[in-house]
Amino acid sequence: MTWTVNSCFVTLAILFLWRGEEVAEACSCSPAHPQEAFCHSDVVIRGKVVGVQEVDAGNDIYGNPIKRIKYDIKQIKMFKGPSDDIDAIYTAPTSAVCGVTLEKNGKEYLITGKLKDDGTMHITLCDFIQPWDELSETQKKSLTQRYEMGCGCKITRCTSIPCMVSSPAECLWTDWLIEKKVYGGQAKHFACIKRSDDSCAWYRGSAPPKKEFMDIEDP
Repeated sequence: MTWTVNSCFVTLAILFLWRGEEVAEACSCSPAHPQEAFCHSDVVIRGKVVGVQEVDAGNDIYGNPIKRIKYDIKQIKMFKGPSDDIDAIYTAPTSAVCGVTLEKNGKEYLITGKLKDDGTMHITLCDFIQPWDELSETQKKSLTQRYEMGCGCKITRCTSIPCMVSSPAECLWTDWLIEKKVYGGQAKHFACIKRSDDSCAWYRGSAPPKKEFMDIEDP
């Protein structure tokens, strides 16, 4: 009986460790405002997929082969990144480990991602990746200057009340609280910009912010 009980404990322990490893590999991240995604990314481009294939990416610590999906990319415009064009993007093979699925049908995307030491661009489900046609005009214009102007600000996602800023250099992102959607009005039409006194405030407008501006200004 003792041997049987011990065996059960060992089996449960092995299952627990196995499940723990599986959970650790699962994809989980909080949504980011497009400005945050821009500021925290190494590369931000507009492009479309022209080819896709599964490639080997070495082995894990257990000697098992690591697979990656390689998307061949036609870069249309780079908003942030290295001097050379991006012609390929890599991602994990499944969404369970944060892999991203991009369509090869001529659809253009805004793609944010990270650069590896070897100069290759990698993306995950935690990056901000949207079809270009689904972006608002404000978002498109903000990619060229406005988001960069706010990289010294902090955007705090507000999901419940009470919700408050912890410093003047912070903007509250309330789309989920007010509209019950992740990417609502603030994500589509506003940028959090640093003012002359080093405080930050939401800005809405088609022109670059003036040196002094009021919150939610729309010139």
